[in-house]
Amino acid sequence: MKKITILGSSGSIGIQTLDIVSKMRDIVCVKGLAVGSNIEILKSQIKKFKPEAVSLSNSVDAQKLKEWCISNNFKTDVYSGDNGLEKLVTMPKIDMVIAALVGAGGLKSTIAAIKAKKDIGIANKEVLVMAGNYIMNLVSENGVSILPIDSEHSAIFQCCTDEKKSQIKRIILTASGGPFYRYNKDFSKITVEQALAHPTWKMGKKITIDSATLMNKGFESIEASILFGVPIDKVEVIIHPQSIVHSMVEYIDGSVIAQLSNPDMRLPIQYTLTYPERLRSNIKALNLTEIGKLEFYKPDFNKFPCLKLAYLAAKKGYTMPAVMNASNEIAVAAFLNKEIKFTDIAEIINMTIKSHRISENISLKTILEADSWARQSANKIINNQYTNK
Repeated sequence: MKKITILGSSGSIGIQTLDIVSKMRDIVCVKGLAVGSNIEILKSQIKKFKPEAVSLSNSVDAQKLKEWCISNNFKTDVYSGDNGLEKLVTMPKIDMVIAALVGAGGLKSTIAAIKAKKDIGIANKEVLVMAGNYIMNLVSENGVSILPIDSEHSAIFQCCTDEKKSQIKRIILTASGGPFYRYNKDFSKITVEQALAHPTWKMGKKITIDSATLMNKGFESIEASILFGVPIDKVEVIIHPQSIVHSMVEYIDGSVIAQLSNPDMRLPIQYTLTYPERLRSNIKALNLTEIGKLEFYKPDFNKFPCLKLAYLAAKKGYTMPAVMNASNEIAVAAFLNKEIKFTDIAEIINMTIKSHRISENISLKTILEADSWARQSANKIINNQYTNK
């Protein structure tokens, strides 16, 4: 019986993970759940899965939920804040933490879980973008596994083994292209509603905007470089609108190995939970004759400057990826609030990273300081240059 805690159980990955778990109760058990502020979803999850402990972002919500648990006879401990997340991920009974929080907020809890010698199912790509080498060193020091949940990284993971990593020539990361890879109109006129209309995947708002700018694919390129130990120059992004080929690995002899399936996040989630075994699933089987054709295109770095900025940050290294990530979070939030234009997102990130003085002394402290500095800088840029546009 694998015992897990899910951080971000009210989000897309969290909900789909629980859907998988509900069909695998004989081999997977939920011990802990964490959400931001969605008490109602968490209540329904408590009723169904009866976790030992849960956590919410703030203490006021936690107190309300605690009273609800008592009145409904649920013996569930209720925590809040960063301290609550740490308690969830360090519970002695759990084997794996599903890290599915959005953004930089998942960094401390992921580190706490690794130090507590818990395996990690990683869906929070920002954690590896911010602190990839630091995280991988901790993974090695504590003898735990980090298993990718993103469909692209799960595909790469399935296409290569540790003994073959030295033989990788190139990782080919596929991207659906989002709603705008064929868009030929003025990008500055793109609305929030248009950017949230992803043609393939149903995700949270932040990651959907990242997919529209292709920043998400920039994050995934950095993540692939970190997870599989290859230079960022050996990670190539290609547009694949059908989202059937989830990624490919090219080896030094010219062989290219790919993982294909219908676009359904439950498949990589299930593989993370059952690895190294594979179990039957109710996910629709792939029929290539129905698909008919698979298309591949080069991304346009001029149309999607966020992708270029992600590669630039990765090449600079040290604290630069953390700055790029933080400024992107601030810019995306401003766009979702309709304070800036779609094209302003890349401009704000670019201005922030250009003014950053890189620290080569990488520690959790310097990473968090860079993150904080970038948020303040990006907010200042927005307030000074974009608020009255």
